[in-house]
Amino acid sequence: MAEFGDMWRYASMLVAAIGMTISPPVAAGSNAGFGFSFKSIEGDDLPMSKFAGKPVLVVNTASQCGYTPQYADLVKLWESYREKGLVVLGVPSNDFGGQEPGTEAEIKGFCEVTYGVDFPMTEKQAVIGGKAHPFYKWIAAELGEGAAPRWNFYKYLIGPDGSIAGAWPSTVSPTSASITKEIDKLLKR
Repeated sequence: MAEFGDMWRYASMLVAAIGMTISPPVAAGSNAGFGFSFKSIEGDDLPMSKFAGKPVLVVNTASQCGYTPQYADLVKLWESYREKGLVVLGVPSNDFGGQEPGTEAEIKGFCEVTYGVDFPMTEKQAVIGGKAHPFYKWIAAELGEGAAPRWNFYKYLIGPDGSIAGAWPSTVSPTSASITKEIDKLLKR
């Protein structure tokens, strides 16, 4: 009989393949999600450990995508929840359709001017394949390759303990009830 973890991975792959929402069981105290580090869009060190104890919504973004207007919803989410402890982290990526061709300065300028983005953002990163940032390799290892981003604006909710608390595809708005319900649960802990 398959282990629960194997069943979870198979289920997450199936659900991700058909574009539904999936929330994995929380492994208490794992802290794994806070073991990674990025560079901020300004070039400074941005260790995930800086956010330990808070829920973090990590989103791979792109400036020239049909889903780019989700930046507006990410800003709404950030404005609604940041005082309660939520962190929104944008991770620009050019992996899908070459839809993030700009430099970090161009990306930052576009996000600030067009959408008023002031939540943390990282330098441009690969999010799939062999050159994927270790955070995204961890996501794929934990949830299965089917849960890795398949396009821009995939969303991963990291719980205050560093475990994966939810995963959503591009088609799910950042302000959808499925995401805000999970955030609310984490903030009540």
